[in-house]
Amino acid sequence: MSADDLENYETELELDLYREYRDVVSLFSYVVETERRFYLANEVELKPRSAGGEVFFELTLTDAWVWDVYRSARFVAKVNIVTFKDVNIEELTKPDMTI
Repeated sequence: MSADDLENYETELELDLYREYRDVVSLFSYVVETERRFYLANEVELKPRSAGGEVFFELTLTDAWVWDVYRSARFVAKVNIVTFKDVNIEELTKPDMTI
């Protein structure tokens, strides 16, 4: 496999992932970004914690979708995340009417 073939393969995987995201985003209520992953979820629980002078966050996402091009099963019932960096949680707005 050449470098061009590999690049084309990865580009196609990313495009397929974007298409899947576009198709499922309306099913979710929240967007969650951590330093390692991007998630869609319908329930988010955030708990700030500290231990040994370090602050970290525990996140529990329920009914989630994971943005990961190499993951075969992106829909998960529950995700537990521990992160030491900022977490961005955004509530998605739902349109009043769909056509």
